[in-house]
This record gives sequence, C-alpha cells and structure tokens, in this order.
Amino acid sequence: MQQLRLELRRGWRKPLDERQDWLGRLSALAGLGAVGAMIVVAAAQPQENGASDARGASAAHTTAKTRARAAADDPTWAIGGYSGVANTLRDVVRIASDSGEVTVRDFDWIGKPFVAPIYYGVRVQRWGSFGQTGTMLDFTHAKAIAKPDDVARFTGSHKGQALPASAPVRSVFSKLEFSHGHNMLTFNGLMRIGTFFGRLRPYFGAGAGVSLPHTEVGFANDNVRTYEYQFAGFVGQGLGGLEIDLGRTSVFVEYKFSYAPYDVPLSHEPKGFLLVTDLWRQFTAWWKGEKPPGGRLTVDLATHHGIAGVMVKTRRTAAAP
Repeated sequence: MQQLRLELRRGWRKPLDERQDWLGRLSALAGLGAVGAMIVVAAAQPQENGASDARGASAAHTTAKTRARAAADDPTWAIGGYSGVANTLRDVVRIASDSGEVTVRDFDWIGKPFVAPIYYGVRVQRWGSFGQTGTMLDFTHAKAIAKPDDVARFTGSHKGQALPASAPVRSVFSKLEFSHGHNMLTFNGLMRIGTFFGRLRPYFGAGAGVSLPHTEVGFANDNVRTYEYQFAGFVGQGLGGLEIDLGRTSVFVEYKFSYAPYDVPLSHEPKGFLLVTDLWRQFTAWWKGEKPPGGRLTVDLATHHGIAGVMVKTRRTAAAP
C-alpha cells in the first residue's frame, strides 16, 4: 500500500509539461467528441427538415387533390333557353261525342316555328358525380297545326250531317290546332359520354312529364269553339346532343323525340288564355263529372325536334386536359 502511494506521488511529481501533455490529450479527445456530436446533429437536422418538407409537400398535394375532387364533385346548376324547329308526324284525330265519332286522317301537321308565338324552350339542369350524370327540368313550347289546305279523309257526321269522304281540312274545321302551343313539361335524367378536345361534351337522356297544350278546335260554320289551355295527358321524350363548354356558359345543339298521346275535352270555352285558371276550370268540371259539350278529342302527337340554345352555369368549369 505504501509502495502504491509512492508511485502515485512520483507520477504527480512528473514535470509540468508531461502532465499538460496528458491533459491536452484528454481535452483533444473531448473536443473531437463534441465536434463529432455537432456533425451528427448538423447532418441529422437537414435530413429532418427534408423529411418535414416532403411531408408538407405531400400534405399540400393531398389537400389540392381533395379540393379538386370536392370541386369536381360539387354539383353544377345551369339555366338556359333554346329555340328550334319541330316536325309532328301524321296521326288519326278522333272526336267522340254523344252523337257519334268523327275521324280525320291523312293530313300533315305544321309547326310554324318562327311565327309568333315562336318555338322556344327553357330548362334547368343539375350536374353532379363529376359531371357525368345529371337531371333536367325541361319546358318545350312547340306547335301542331293541321295544314288547312291538305285534303284529308273523314268519317262520321257532325250535327246530323255526314262528313265528306275527303275534303280540305279548312272545309270541315275552322280550327284544328294546338298553336299556343304543343306544350310539354318533362323531368329528365342525363348522362355525358366523355369530353373531347377539352370542350366538346356529348350527352343523352330521357324523361317523362305532362302535356299542357292550348287547344283550339272548332267546326266550320259553328258559332262555338274550344280555346283554352288543358291537361292532355302524359308525355315521354328521348334526347341526344352536343354541348360546347365555354366556362361559365355553354352552347348546345340537340335532337329530341317526344311522344304525347292527347285526350282533351272540347269544352267550347272561347276565352281561355291563362294556364292556371284554365286548368282549374278543367279540373272542377272533371271533379263534378260534367261532360264536355263537344265531346273528347284524342290524337297521338309524335314529334321530332331540332334545337339549339345557351346555358348559364352557377360556377365556371375548366376545360378537360
């Protein structure tokens, strides 16, 4: 033990320069350790910042995608109007009354689309599900007027007098038309089939609704006629078109086919002009079980329509890439 103490004393009594050299080595080692730790921290810090930036970029990208998806999925409403032409196919007109039945056939319907009141329509659309499917409320005002000079074939009698086998329409009827007009209100389902060149969007659809014609029917040499808006039954239509998307607005061209089986009372009401009051008068007469004095007219109006119009949207839509 005594020997160990002597050795330690001798070691401590070594020259100052030797002890300083030993302490210097320890300091150098400590310094190297500190530098190494700083290098590790410095090297780790950019890596952490890079990871944070990557996470931030990823989060921003995800947010952008979410917003884009939400925007695409957000329904787009549009309202617009159109005009066009119509061609109603031939069909047999039947008038059934207490005195018998009259039939009229082999004549053409004309539409006079550019004579007041012109052919027009208004519609409201809602596109959802990324703009691929939608719905539409569509009102169409067309006209169906029996061509007065067409030679038609007749059967039956009127007021006890037999009708001619064939004669111009005007010689038997003072008016045989739905000229204010051949009106249809339908609810439709729509589908787009893609986007071409960024702006062209073909679509198709089908729907059903009600016929609300303004009936104008009277026999020649009679002092009475039916002149009022009426509920004539139900209507169906199919359509296909091409929309050109211009951002906040769009233009479109469209073909549609409508089928409307009419069943209207010949009420001999001469002054009907307002849809609401005319329909109410028709409803109350039906509710009371009153028979129309002129009988009932039936005809199936199948019509080809060619239209073009403009839609205004609630928000701007971007062109597809």
